[in-house]
Amino acid sequence: MATFNIIVTLIYEIKKPSTLILNIEPLHLGQQVVVNEKFQLNREVEMKTLETQYPSKRNRILKVNEPGPLHITYRADVKTAMMAIAKEKLLDVSIDELPASVLTYLHPSRYCQSDKLYTFASNHFGNLQHPYEKVMAIRDWIYSYVEYQSGFSDAQTSALDTLIEQVGVCRDFSHIGVALCRALDIPARYLSAYAYQLDPPDFHACFEVYLGGYWVVIDATKLAPLNGLIRISSGLDATETAIASVFGQTELHDMEVSLTLPENEQFVPVDAEHSLVGYTML
Repeated sequence: MATFNIIVTLIYEIKKPSTLILNIEPLHLGQQVVVNEKFQLNREVEMKTLETQYPSKRNRILKVNEPGPLHITYRADVKTAMMAIAKEKLLDVSIDELPASVLTYLHPSRYCQSDKLYTFASNHFGNLQHPYEKVMAIRDWIYSYVEYQSGFSDAQTSALDTLIEQVGVCRDFSHIGVALCRALDIPARYLSAYAYQLDPPDFHACFEVYLGGYWVVIDATKLAPLNGLIRISSGLDATETAIASVFGQTELHDMEVSLTLPENEQFVPVDAEHSLVGYTML
C-alpha cells in the first residue's frame, strides 16, 4: 500500500453569479483510504456537500454570488493499493448473473456509442476467445492506432469521432475503449483519477472492465503506472465524472495538479503489459 499526497489548485474568474459542482475528492472505498484532507477557498461562498452513487463519495457544490476571482485549493493524503488477478479468473460473467449495478455498463451512452461499433469490434477482436485477451487487444489497438495529442478533440468528441479521426487525449482513449468493450458484451465504465508519474501532471482518464467479478483497470494511454492511480469517480462516460461542472458565467484561469510520495516511501511501478494478470483498485 502506498501513500500519496495530492494538491489541486483551481483558479476561476466569476463573471456573474454561478454554481460550481466539484468532483475532485478521491473516492473512499475498498483499498483506497483518504487519511486526511483540506479544502480551502480565498473567500466565503455558500457551500454544501452532495453524496453520489457511492455513499462514501462526496462532491462539493459552491454557490458564488459575487463576481471576482475564486481560488480553490484541495489537499489530501490517500493510501491505496491494487490487487493482481490472474488471467484465469478474468472470465465473462453471464448476463443473467451480473449485479444490477453492472448491467447499465453494457449499454451505449452519450460518448460511447457501442451500438454503432459492433461490426468494427467484432471484426477486429471477436475472434479472440478469452475475454481478457479481447480487452488487452482493444487496449493495444487504441495505443497503436490512436495518436495521443491535445487540441484535436473537445468536450463534444465521442468514441465514434475518435475512431474516425484516430487522435485524442486520455478522455478519448477511454471512451473508445469503453465503447469497444461494450460492443463485445463486456461491461465497461469510464474512470477519472489522479495519476502518479503522469507527465505533465493533470487529471487522468482510464477505463475499467467487469470480468470474473472484478473491475479491472485499463489505461490505453500507458502514460502512468497502474498502481499510481487514485480513483476519483467512475461512470458511463465523461458526463458522469466531470472534475467540475459550471453553471453560470465563469472562466477557468489556471489549474495545477500535484501527486507526490512521502520522501521515505518506495514505489515500484506496475504495468500490465502482457495479458496474464489484471489489476483491480477495489
